[in-house]
Amino acid sequence: MSNVVHQKTAVVIDDDPEIRAVVVEVFESAGLRTIAVDNGIDGVEAVKTHQPAVTTLDITLGGIDGYETARRIRSVSATFIIMLSGLGEETDIVLGLGAGADDYVVKPFRPRELRARIEAALRRPRIESAVTQASESGATDEAAAVVASSAVPGPSNRSDHWVAHGDLRLNAATRTALVADEEIDLTRTEFDQLATLLESKRRVRSKSDLTLVLRGEDAATSYYVGEADKRAVEAHMANLRRKLGDNANDPRYIETVRGVGYRLTP
Repeated sequence: MSNVVHQKTAVVIDDDPEIRAVVVEVFESAGLRTIAVDNGIDGVEAVKTHQPAVTTLDITLGGIDGYETARRIRSVSATFIIMLSGLGEETDIVLGLGAGADDYVVKPFRPRELRARIEAALRRPRIESAVTQASESGATDEAAAVVASSAVPGPSNRSDHWVAHGDLRLNAATRTALVADEEIDLTRTEFDQLATLLESKRRVRSKSDLTLVLRGEDAATSYYVGEADKRAVEAHMANLRRKLGDNANDPRYIETVRGVGYRLTP
């Protein structure tokens, strides 16, 4: 299946028929072919089969919930996951993003805002995972393992365009992150957030600023940045720090500027 097809496909996973209808209409108005299902099991299969560019996912589903659905989707696809949920507490957002979601929208939502987020997701670089490559080629599990091992960038095929902060190094061309020469597994959003901070060095980036950067927008063109967006940035930052082995109280890489945002440590 070609990347052109990926960019025109979306999957909607929600057990509320009215919400499904609204989200399908938003996707189709953005020019995407849409597959809609009402449960997590079928949702994982739809993502595995169609490898969509974007997937929306509710948390309170029958059978497996949205968190488990997101984890299973992440094992078979690099699709951009937007969680749509009536659960808006910080814990819910942290769990959703920790399960593999890239964005989190609290219901009720405005269709125009959702479309803006979808269009922002489509502007961001798609990461072709080893599992995705293998599944597209019809590979067996054994072949998928071979693809996965060959997909890890080694010293001979990595680009030399690295940025560094202490023993933390980042390569935007290969989307590779290393801590003490050990590669760490970051989601697309975590990588983009870290790359933004490395590029900004000691300049403070606010939560609103990081939201716009991650959407590929600016203050002049953005539709809306709400409290849920800022909590999502906080959750991504918590996950990022955990993977980096960083401590918010005694940071090696990223420090919090209270009431403002984040920047690199000196």
